[in-house]
Amino acid sequence: MRRTALLVSATLLTGLLPFAVAGPASGADDPAPVPVDNFEGEIPFANPPAEGIFTWGSDTDDPPTLELAARDDAPQGEKVLSGTYDISGYGGFTHDFAFAEPAHDWSASKGIRFWWDGRNNGKKVNFELKDGGANGEASELWTTSFTDDWTGWKQLEIPFTDFTYRTDYQPVGGIDQVLGLTEMWGYALTLPVGVQDQFAMDGVELYGKADQSLRANVVTDAAVYPVEEGRSAAVKITVATTGSAPIDEPVTVAYETAGGTGESGKDYTPVKGEVTFPAGTASGASRTVTMATLRDKAGENAETVPLKLTVTGAKAPAENPQVVIDAHGLPYLDAKLPVKKRVADLLSRMSLAEKAGQMTQAERGALTTPGDIAAYDLGSLLSGGGSTPTPNTPEAWAKMIDGFQLRSQATRFQIPLIYGVDAVHGHNNLVGATIMPHNIGIGATRDPQLAYETGKVTAAEVRATGIPWDFAPCLCVTRDERWGRTYESFGEDPALVESMETVIQGLQGAASGKDLKKNDKVLATAKHFVADGGTEYGSSTTGTYTIDQGITKVTRQELEAVHLAPYQDAVDRGVGTVMPSYSSLDILGDSEGPVKMHADAAMINGVLKDRMGFDGFVISDWQAIDQIPGDYASDVRTSVNAGLDMIMVPYAYKDFHKTLSDEVTAGRISGKRIDDAVSRILTQKFKLGLFEKPYADTSGASAIGSAKHRAVAREAAAESQVLLKNAGGVLPLKKSQKVYVAGSNADDIGNQAGGWTITWQGSSGKITDGTTILEGMRKAGSAVTYSKDASAPTDGHDVGVVVVGETPYAEGIGDVGNGNDLVFSAADRAAVDKVCGAMKCAVLIVSGRPQLVGDQLGDIDALVASWLPGTEGDGVADVLYGKRAFTGQLPLTWPKSEAQLPINVGDASYDPQFPYGWGLTTLTSVPGGGTSALKALAVAAAVAEKAGSETTGRAIVTKARLLVQQKMGQTITAASAKPFADADHLLLTGRYAQAVAKLTAAYRAV
Repeated sequence: MRRTALLVSATLLTGLLPFAVAGPASGADDPAPVPVDNFEGEIPFANPPAEGIFTWGSDTDDPPTLELAARDDAPQGEKVLSGTYDISGYGGFTHDFAFAEPAHDWSASKGIRFWWDGRNNGKKVNFELKDGGANGEASELWTTSFTDDWTGWKQLEIPFTDFTYRTDYQPVGGIDQVLGLTEMWGYALTLPVGVQDQFAMDGVELYGKADQSLRANVVTDAAVYPVEEGRSAAVKITVATTGSAPIDEPVTVAYETAGGTGESGKDYTPVKGEVTFPAGTASGASRTVTMATLRDKAGENAETVPLKLTVTGAKAPAENPQVVIDAHGLPYLDAKLPVKKRVADLLSRMSLAEKAGQMTQAERGALTTPGDIAAYDLGSLLSGGGSTPTPNTPEAWAKMIDGFQLRSQATRFQIPLIYGVDAVHGHNNLVGATIMPHNIGIGATRDPQLAYETGKVTAAEVRATGIPWDFAPCLCVTRDERWGRTYESFGEDPALVESMETVIQGLQGAASGKDLKKNDKVLATAKHFVADGGTEYGSSTTGTYTIDQGITKVTRQELEAVHLAPYQDAVDRGVGTVMPSYSSLDILGDSEGPVKMHADAAMINGVLKDRMGFDGFVISDWQAIDQIPGDYASDVRTSVNAGLDMIMVPYAYKDFHKTLSDEVTAGRISGKRIDDAVSRILTQKFKLGLFEKPYADTSGASAIGSAKHRAVAREAAAESQVLLKNAGGVLPLKKSQKVYVAGSNADDIGNQAGGWTITWQGSSGKITDGTTILEGMRKAGSAVTYSKDASAPTDGHDVGVVVVGETPYAEGIGDVGNGNDLVFSAADRAAVDKVCGAMKCAVLIVSGRPQLVGDQLGDIDALVASWLPGTEGDGVADVLYGKRAFTGQLPLTWPKSEAQLPINVGDASYDPQFPYGWGLTTLTSVPGGGTSALKALAVAAAVAEKAGSETTGRAIVTKARLLVQQKMGQTITAASAKPFADADHLLLTGRYAQAVAKLTAAYRAV
């Protein structure tokens, strides 16, 4: 699932408030302006913690160039700050005040202003303030924007009251979410994306005098007050000031009930009056207004009663609060009725606009206003990768989502939202959550019970933050390691993927859906339907992607056997939702050519819903319908008619809602199709118990990141380690040995967790809580020396461990050919050469896919595929030091060269470095006896197969595999590799006798 990097989304920024534009507006009593930057050289170009101006960007090309340029037309002084930019992701510049000096107090001023040399390019520029916190890089961000739609110098000024709190990104945990102005750390500008241009700026200064009408605000404790019929609602009214100073003048708030859908005197007792906050009242002081509702005997929809507030002496709330008399007495509200009857009753009452709303999913950070949830009857919100509350804590997640759910209560039928996230290896957006190995590592464990346990932990941590829906698991069958999503797959063999689908029960519970109401279960999503793992290299048309979102070309037989098979199993397991792929499907021989999966009615309606019997709902991927050929109306009707039930339109929710309604009204989408889609969505909401309990149950929050949960992740990390080579028995290490540790991934929790960790793309460094591989080794061993680049002396050590591999990426950003490859970095290669040249060594490869070891393999004594083990580096140390045996097996083929790709089990030509299913073991005596032993194992396997004994059959084939591996050693040939790999596929499909026969053939081929 693709996610725009939300921390600086240019699309989102265009929705922010524009600057007020004016010339110098100083009144007669205004103080002199306070200079911030004159750009005459008084502020250097320097990085924090020193005071200075510095640039930043999403990659090496995106930071702008800066200079202090002398210009005859400079508005102030002789120089201006000028530069050029050509930004594809995000970029801009910042002025941070010195961290070692006190923060600045701007609370006496009205606002900030500066001169801008307009280019008339029509682009938005974001301007940001840094308020409170420890320093300029650990402060709250408050933002606005202006449009460069003029030519030449113009002074722009903005009152501080126009800045809004950034909801899409904050660099640290929350401070107080109040623009205090008493501890300011500087400002930043984000420059436009998609235009090559230059800019100039001058004379940043504070202007005007703060006055109460601008810095005092009246707020209510909520925007919506649901209340049971016959009870009273209490609306809390508070006065607060910028800078938290007492108010200088009285503030009055007149209130009265007016308008809405409730009937005065019948549904509620009207109220009218006034509250006064005298001069000197402390910021934060409150008064309460109470409104009584009236009871009758009739069943009714929810009714709204706005409380109109008229404020004198302060800024009024952005919206008037609403009292909502809860819906009551209607059949769909009766939890004792069957879900099917509840759905039918509710559906019969809904308007087309309400139905269209249920089919609409928006990104939470893209809401123009929270009131849009009710205004558009939105059915769902999501957090894209990195779209988190501030602070990024379980409590803040629950509070945020409860706030959104509260808004849904201000609708006629109070249909709750279903909130979704990509928790693809644990609750990976949440700092401090338990991060599991990525799916490729889970596939390496060959342990269905462990896959179930990882899903169970993930569900518990996700639901404890108020989220009932997880966009996981990915059931892709990866067929080309150049794909940037390889690590999201359990492996290249559909039989392996199917065996790991126990994770669905870990997430959802029973296939019937009866467990979904529990506070530790979430709705799962099978994605990406179908064949996203089979896209052809070079077929992608998305940006610079090379394979992701490309075209899968397969025969119908291959489609059924490889890519569709896991989805039938997911449907049988009761998976609640399915997400189509961005990719296109080209079934060879049908003469139709490539069809975008989001438009493929034959596959979604025909195969998934009709043939497979899927009764959940289909959710689109992020903005995916935009990739369907045609105009927007065509995209909407094509995707909905193809079988999509809910559409993820993160920023275009208003346009989608209108367009969908228009298409139905025009008869291009049938009412029957809409009713089917909405019925499917409502069914899952009822199963989740959201109508009875829409708000977060945080009773399980204390278990997030707990020792019990981390123990599951530690076991998964240990079982995922695949021992590819172990010459001379270098592994396991002994506690008595002096161990030299090097490599880029030895002590980097961000790298070992990979993409989809805290942010969409993930990042290197200490991004969350956990244990690095180095830290795990230090706890497990007695004498460990660490030198990342292997520059420290190597003398006196018994063995070296070099931890190398990839840095994080996600989706097409990680495609090979899109700035990525499958070889070690120069630094990692040098570390391997130095350490392995000086002592016996083990090399651990931390990566989302195989890396090409090449000519270094001969110098390496032990080689381990560590995959992306997540936050529990202790699990890796467990197998390194022999606390647990190496038991992992390759979930995909390890190639010798990129020229071999794609290479997969079952290929006619198959000559890999290490075959699919390969995995040496430790702490276990390998069976002997050669062909005679294999013959006996074949007989036993046949008996187990006939008896249907999976446990016995797997144990027999494992014995045969270990025996054959020992003979194959490092002399793996095409003749032995092919039957060896085929044997593992046969094992996974329950054909134990044939598996032993293939292993016998591999043995004889050595």
